[in-house]
Amino acid sequence: MRSWTSPVVPRIEGAASEQPVRVRDSSTGELVHLGAGRDEISMYVCGITPYDATHLGHAATYLLFDQLQRACIDAGKTVHYVQNVTDVDDPLLERAVQTGQSWTEIAERETQLFREDMAALRVIAPAAYIGAVEAIPDIVQAIEALRERGAAYDLDGDIYFSVTAARDFGEVSRLPVEEMVRLSAERGGDPDRPGKKDPLDPLLWRSKREGEPAWDSSLGHGRPGWHIECSAIAMKQLGATIDVQGGGDDLVFPHHEMSAAHAEAVTGRHPFARVYLHQAMVGYDGEKMSKSRGNLVLVSKLRGSGVDPMAIRLALLGHSHAVAWEWHDEEIDAAVDRLGRWQAATARPAAAPVETLVADLRLALRDGLDTVTALDAVDRWAATEGTDPAAPAAAAIAVDALLGIR
Repeated sequence: MRSWTSPVVPRIEGAASEQPVRVRDSSTGELVHLGAGRDEISMYVCGITPYDATHLGHAATYLLFDQLQRACIDAGKTVHYVQNVTDVDDPLLERAVQTGQSWTEIAERETQLFREDMAALRVIAPAAYIGAVEAIPDIVQAIEALRERGAAYDLDGDIYFSVTAARDFGEVSRLPVEEMVRLSAERGGDPDRPGKKDPLDPLLWRSKREGEPAWDSSLGHGRPGWHIECSAIAMKQLGATIDVQGGGDDLVFPHHEMSAAHAEAVTGRHPFARVYLHQAMVGYDGEKMSKSRGNLVLVSKLRGSGVDPMAIRLALLGHSHAVAWEWHDEEIDAAVDRLGRWQAATARPAAAPVETLVADLRLALRDGLDTVTALDAVDRWAATEGTDPAAPAAAAIAVDALLGIR
């Protein structure tokens, strides 16, 4: 599957900072030095299920990992970034039934709109952008490996993963079993299905149902489950152990817990991911912004109304990724004003030197991806008079490189 065109990330002149990139691991709550002693970072971020357009909650998630890429690039590291598209799954098939459109038509249309939104927001594209459908051979291979290891079993033609085969199951989310069962039922699982060895056992392969797409394989005629999709793609593209597994924080359980369990059962390697990084939920009208609730603020509609995508990016970066927050429509006006102040400052014939600005940006972003503090640093620089004729252009480069704001 093709990705979108990445923006050019400029290089900041001068000596690079020795400060390490640290992120807060969702599993432990601790700040972790990312890629200590290594020049390469591997990152897998769960992509969209393309049954509707990109909303601001999605955008906040992919901006978080764009900020991580930028911080790593500035620190001299190479990032191997992989993202999937769940282009066959229950929500997509349900939308096809509701609208009378083919599921493939919906998936293609919404994936293209997502590409356009990401390009407009100047998000660095993944090196590998993989759809579930094109990954079916790799998914089948992973399921066969689980079968060989005694970690999978058949149930009325379907294939399930046995969570008891994962020695470290529960380490990602650190939730009590009762909460896991509740969330499993809420987020696509089937804990009440009769015949399962454990209520938490997730589906690996769903046998053909009437009216649903299916593929021939050594597992029978059917389609893959959700969690094994990401495990198989990540293992194929990045290997047995990756540096970062990421997405929205509603993926911590069951998705990332199950994906790690699958991968570790296949490879015998622990941990699957050295760091888990998540974007907290974005709300609107008093509830989590989600397609199922319909309380969406769409990136494409904001762009279509004439809002500068850089203002959308600024509005989202003005909130911590670690704390849930609620979108208010007036936030876009404040972001437009902020963008205007920055543009005016970088258009001046001279300005304050940028050394302090660059140092402040690096300090904020490399220490937990603190975009709120980073934006405040640019505000301070923009409000300060100066006489350095090279400063406006240098500041524009730094803000572009580190914050993705052009």
